[in-house]
Amino acid sequence: MNPKAIKIEAQKEIKRVKNLKNLDKIFKKYLGKKGKIAQVFNSLKKLSEKERKKIGKETNLVKVEIDKMIKKKSKELKEKERKIQIKKERIDITRPGKKIGVGHLHPLTLVQREIFEIFQSMGFSVIQGPEVETEWYNFDALNIPKDHPARDMWDTFWLKNNKLLLRTHTSPVQIRYMEKHNPPLRIIVPGKCFRHEATDASHDIQFYQLEGLMIDKNISAANFKAIIEEFLKRFFKTKVEIQLRPSYFPFTEPSFEIDVRKEKGKWVEMMGAGMVHPNVFKAAGLNPKEWQGFAFGVGLDRLAMVKYKIGDIRLFYQGDLRFLKQF
Repeated sequence: MNPKAIKIEAQKEIKRVKNLKNLDKIFKKYLGKKGKIAQVFNSLKKLSEKERKKIGKETNLVKVEIDKMIKKKSKELKEKERKIQIKKERIDITRPGKKIGVGHLHPLTLVQREIFEIFQSMGFSVIQGPEVETEWYNFDALNIPKDHPARDMWDTFWLKNNKLLLRTHTSPVQIRYMEKHNPPLRIIVPGKCFRHEATDASHDIQFYQLEGLMIDKNISAANFKAIIEEFLKRFFKTKVEIQLRPSYFPFTEPSFEIDVRKEKGKWVEMMGAGMVHPNVFKAAGLNPKEWQGFAFGVGLDRLAMVKYKIGDIRLFYQGDLRFLKQF
């Protein structure tokens, strides 16, 4: 095998090669362990000493030259690929940027923020309380002793030791707040509640509730009616009518349901309320002969459903972007 012929052949192939992958194949073909140069060296043992020296010297020179050609070509190809990559990654700084999509607030968040603004403008403070409660705050202190039939109104999630539970309403925060603050008081308490009941279009095992409490020397149901009417008018952004129907809640006396009608439409049951029961004052360490006031509880979900005309409470908790993007 003629070393000069191998050089000419390799030179032609190196010149034509277009990428590093094929260049590596050329390297193995000529300079690899089983390449053509290695084959020439292996064939030298069959030649005379004089021919061995001559062919061996020529083969070494060809090997060095082919190696130089491959290295030079490798450098050229790498530079070419680098320029192509730079061109691909080049950024035109004069082009306008891509518009970032704007997120959507959840309808319950929108409703909650609006409610806070309305009540805070009327002098109410926003108070938070724990979602895991004791039996005392969730029931006993609210005039619902053990074995009282009123407990059947709340299907409770009890925790393992039966000493703690997931709160069934936000009313326990009334007691917690009155224990640490002296009247007069004006608070609203938003928060998540939990009840072990069947899920349907208007009920879920978790929901958001808003508690309200106002305590002073001479607070009456008339004060409640005025405040709640003002709230609903500003919340629904229209004139509303309300009516109070007699009802029963163990922690208020008298108790009433509030129905709402917008612009001579149908009456819709909206919330429960009443004058704080004397036993609740006593449980919180206040004298019921000195103080009186009202409390109310309304579902934030229900307010949102009426405001936005949503027919199924479960839509709030499914995370469906098609639903959320409407707000």
